[in-house]
Amino acid sequence: MSIGENIRAVGKESLVELDRQYMWHPMMPYSASQQPMVVAHGEGPYITTEDGNRYLDAMSGLWCVNLGYSQKSLAEAASEQMLEMPYYPLTHTHKPGIRLAEKLNQWLQGSYRIVYSNSGSEANEVSFKIARQYYEQMGEPNRWKIIARYRGYHGNTMGALAATGQFQRKYKYEPLAPGFLHVPPPDCYRCPFGHQAGLCQHECANYYEQVINWEIPETVAAIIIEPVISGGGVFVPPPEYLQRVREICNRYGVLMIVDEVICGFGRSGQPFGHQNYGITPDIVTMAKGITSGYLPLSATAIRDELFDVFRHDSEYAHLRHVNTFGGHPVACAVAIKTLEIMEEEHLVDRAAQLGQQLKTKLTPLANHLHVGDLRHFGLLAGIELVADKETKAPASPEFTAAVIAECKKRGVLIGKNGDTVRNFNNILTLCPPFIITDDELDHIVTVVKESIAKTTEQGVTA
Repeated sequence: MSIGENIRAVGKESLVELDRQYMWHPMMPYSASQQPMVVAHGEGPYITTEDGNRYLDAMSGLWCVNLGYSQKSLAEAASEQMLEMPYYPLTHTHKPGIRLAEKLNQWLQGSYRIVYSNSGSEANEVSFKIARQYYEQMGEPNRWKIIARYRGYHGNTMGALAATGQFQRKYKYEPLAPGFLHVPPPDCYRCPFGHQAGLCQHECANYYEQVINWEIPETVAAIIIEPVISGGGVFVPPPEYLQRVREICNRYGVLMIVDEVICGFGRSGQPFGHQNYGITPDIVTMAKGITSGYLPLSATAIRDELFDVFRHDSEYAHLRHVNTFGGHPVACAVAIKTLEIMEEEHLVDRAAQLGQQLKTKLTPLANHLHVGDLRHFGLLAGIELVADKETKAPASPEFTAAVIAECKKRGVLIGKNGDTVRNFNNILTLCPPFIITDDELDHIVTVVKESIAKTTEQGVTA
C-alpha cells in the first residue's frame, strides 16, 4: 500500500486522533486545536474536508491562493522542473531563478537585485541585514534602527517579530531583536491623533519625521511598511500618506522597505500595492502570492543603486547570507508559471474589477448597528465589528467568533485579525481568489450579511 493509499484508508476520526497525538497548531488555543478541520481536497475557490463538507474559501488559504486550488499547470511546472533539475543551491545559479528575477523586475517596473528566501518573515530578515550592512559600508555604522508601525505584521522570526507591531504576538517571547521602533498606524476610523476621517493633517505620516529626529537621524537605517496593514485589520492609508513617508525618508537618508507579502502580486488591483501610490521603494519584500501558495518561496528586491555598495571584494563586503532552500528551482518554476497565468488571463485587472464589486456589494453593511467601518484595498476587505456605533467600542470576541462560525455553517470561510491588539481582534477579513466568478463573490457577500444579521438576532453579546 502506498503512502497516499495508507492515508486515505484512515478514517476522519482516526486522522483527528493522530493530529491530536502528533500535531501542534500555533495560533489556536488548545481546546480549539482538538477539533481541527481535516482538509482533503481543493478545486478552484473551494476546499472539501475529509468528512465531505465543501467550503468556498474567501481567504485564499492564508491570503495567498490567488489562482485557486488544483491548478494543473502549476503542478506540471513543478513536475517538469523536478525531472530536469530538482535542486541546486544559489551559491551559484540556475535557470528558473534567473528567469524569475527577470520577471519580478518587469512586475516591479524598476531595476532590482533579487535575493530569494522561503517565507515573508525571512524576506524581511534579509531586508534588515541589507539595510544595516548598506550603511555600514557607506561609512555610517550608527544607522541600525528600523521604524515600523503598530498593528503591522512582518513575520514571526526574532527580527521580523521585533518589527511587527502586534504585541499580543510578542507576549512571552521578548526580548526580541533590538533596534526596532514603532509609530502609530494610519487608522482613519480610530485616529490615534483624535481627528475625524478626511479632516487630518496627515499626522500619522508626519510622525515618522518626529521619531527620526528624536532618535537622531544618523541612527535610523530604514522604515518597513505595508502599503496597507493587512492582517492587522486592513488599514488603508489616505492617498497622500505613502508619498509623504517617502519624502521624509528621502529627506533624512532613510531607506524605505515595502512589505508586499500580502498586498503584492495583484491583490491591490496593481502588480504591487505600492504602485497604487506612485512611490519607488528602496527594498521590496514579497512572498505568498508569488507561487499562489503552491510552494514556499519569497524574495527581497534591492534597488540597483543600493547594490552598487556591495560591488567590491574587500573583507566582509558581500552579503554573508545563506539559505538552503531559498530560490528552490521547483518553487521558482512554479512562480514563473503563476505570473504567466496572471498575465495571460489578465488577473490583476480582474482583481481590481472584483474588488470594486466587493466594495459596492458590502456598502449596505455600513448601516448595520454592529458594523463600525468598512475598508477596502483591491480584492481585500476589512469589516470592523463594534458593540456600539456611537462609542466605537469593539465587538466582543464571542460576537466576532459567532459571525465567523455562522459563515462557516453556511459554507463560506472568512478570516479575522487574530492575536494582534488586546480587545481589538474584531475585524472580519475577506481575501478571495482572483478566479472566483461574479456569482461566487455575490454568495460570499450574501453569507457575510446574513451571518452578521443572524448573530445579532441570536442575541450574542456584542
